[in-house]
Amino acid sequence: MVKKDRGKVWLGVASIVENANGEWLLVKKTYGGLKGVWSLPAGFVQEAETVTKAAMREVLEETGVMCKVVGLVGFRSGVILNDISDNMAIFYCRLVDELAPFILQDREIQEACWMSPRDIVMHELSSVMLKEMAQEHVARHMHPIIEDINPGDDFGYNEYHLYFKK
Repeated sequence: MVKKDRGKVWLGVASIVENANGEWLLVKKTYGGLKGVWSLPAGFVQEAETVTKAAMREVLEETGVMCKVVGLVGFRSGVILNDISDNMAIFYCRLVDELAPFILQDREIQEACWMSPRDIVMHELSSVMLKEMAQEHVARHMHPIIEDINPGDDFGYNEYHLYFKK
């Protein structure tokens, strides 16, 4: 895998995609610290892309599954080796097609599955962040998306979304 220079401030996204059975879409990466561990579909925000679009794109690229972001679950922030600011917005998503098969991005993804939050907590190969979120059942703590608002034409936004708990 080719390593990209992302600078020293990173912005990533991850998505909790839930099916009708209350199970979450999980992936095992082929590289990095999450190699062989169950985690959420995730990746980096690209230029001229909102975090919402990035979240849906990453799920589709990694698993072939289409989803719709319905809210912000939380935000993770850390510093790597006293050098890189690593930030991630974590979204809650609804599945668009319950019958869609997985089409894995085999360069990055070993495996994908649906797993209940209860099973995620118990599974020895679940990532630390994933276990924490499953324990809290994040859907009930979700911050809804407020869309279709305009903060003013002077700013020149193409898209604008707010995320906060009412």
